[in-house]
Amino acid sequence: MDGAEPYVDFDRVEKSFRAKGGKVVALEALSMSIDQGEFVAIVGPSGCGKSTLLLALAGLTTPTSGAVRLEGATVAGPVVDAGVVFQNAELLPWRTALENVLLQAEVRKLSKAEYTERARQLLADVGLAGFEDHYPDELSGGMQQRVSLCRALLHDPSILLMDEPFGALDAITRDQVQMDLQSLWLKSRRTVLFITHSIEEAVFLADRVIVLSPRPATIAADIRVDMSRPRHVSDRGAAEFTAYVNEIREEFGKLGIFSDRDPAGGGEE
Repeated sequence: MDGAEPYVDFDRVEKSFRAKGGKVVALEALSMSIDQGEFVAIVGPSGCGKSTLLLALAGLTTPTSGAVRLEGATVAGPVVDAGVVFQNAELLPWRTALENVLLQAEVRKLSKAEYTERARQLLADVGLAGFEDHYPDELSGGMQQRVSLCRALLHDPSILLMDEPFGALDAITRDQVQMDLQSLWLKSRRTVLFITHSIEEAVFLADRVIVLSPRPATIAADIRVDMSRPRHVSDRGAAEFTAYVNEIREEFGKLGIFSDRDPAGGGEE
């Protein structure tokens, strides 16, 4: 709605750290907004500050200057209403899949009886019906990450923060888990901030793809992905999909990320 406050607002956010060699600036005067219900993917070179951006929105790190706002309120501590998924599933090995999902209810002091059926339904939604009583070491990496996603969604958060959640998965499993995430998102249309190193993954999942510059991170490009949903794995071969991927690669090229290397060994690995 015109004139309405953005759901998420990064207002000239800077974040710096003290390091052995002096101050390291991760984010520099970074400003962007996200509307409620948007699925926004963040891509950028390694070490540019993508995770720092997500942690600032989660309230797990405090900006050196500037402000992060959620629903108009400045984020000043951990955001209770957020669901967070990291690259590692971080499941408790002595708890079953269902018990790991219900950990969210226990931590938040919610009724276990009330949320057990929701936990079972979430597991079924991501293809894990019948695996509720399996322990993490009995599950594949993709299954573990689906359990982690269900745990993050158990309390029905209004915003989901995902930091390279599928980065450690093999290509086939990654495709399926992306489809699972898209299906869950289409049902809820909750706001998602999704960090990834994969341009193709960003285009496949997101409404918008934000390209960050090398550290200190600023916004180099904000690209709206105007493709119909639901999207299917086969869409990656479409000309429209390829055009978006190439547009983002061109933005990286402008930043000097993609450049010719000296075949004699002058480039970095």
